[in-house]
Amino acid sequence: MRILVIEDETAIADFVQRGLQAEGYAVTIAADGIEGEQRALHDDVDLVVLDVMLPGRDGLTVLSSIRRVKPELPVVMLSARAAVDDRVAGLDGGATDYVTKPFSFDELAARVRAHLRRPRQRDATTLSAAGIELDLLARTVRRDGVELRLSAREFDLLAYFLRHPDQALSRQQILSAVWGYDFDPGTNVVEVYIRYLRRKLELPGRPAPIDTLRSVGYRLTTRP
Repeated sequence: MRILVIEDETAIADFVQRGLQAEGYAVTIAADGIEGEQRALHDDVDLVVLDVMLPGRDGLTVLSSIRRVKPELPVVMLSARAAVDDRVAGLDGGATDYVTKPFSFDELAARVRAHLRRPRQRDATTLSAAGIELDLLARTVRRDGVELRLSAREFDLLAYFLRHPDQALSRQQILSAVWGYDFDPGTNVVEVYIRYLRRKLELPGRPAPIDTLRSVGYRLTTRP
């Protein structure tokens, strides 16, 4: 497996490169956004680790270019920015995952392994799992061929689950990604919309594939 690391801080780039090479990956380093964008678009790579703050071209601009040309390529963003707005901007821009500096290499390696194991989606505008097919451009949803009518927020919530199949998602992660604000222990908006979404995903003999994980959050389960 070939990984491209786009990072201008030499110490971090070297740390990530040595760690990933020890895991058995072939690693290439690009030290600025312009070189990184060219390598991501033209080299044969299986995953990109992309810093947000880069000289020459910022990470979000590079991410946008990758998504236009290689919509299925996994991209893990690195950033010292921990604010919710920054994480949401990266995820909304098409990042597969987002890791905040300083980070543990073990965490980064686990995320890389998870994304390389996951089958890639067919194309940039369609998400599918558990018999559900969601078209991001047409804003349509089908389950087992049956068209479902969702509100805008239900659609965004389902899209987030489909981007993370079989992954445990906390209420905080869901709030940040779908509603765009910090976790408020007093709100039950996630529970309310999960309930709405489950009702609409249920078909005769086919319960909704969204499981509640006690003390953890929720998971879109693709296995029967």
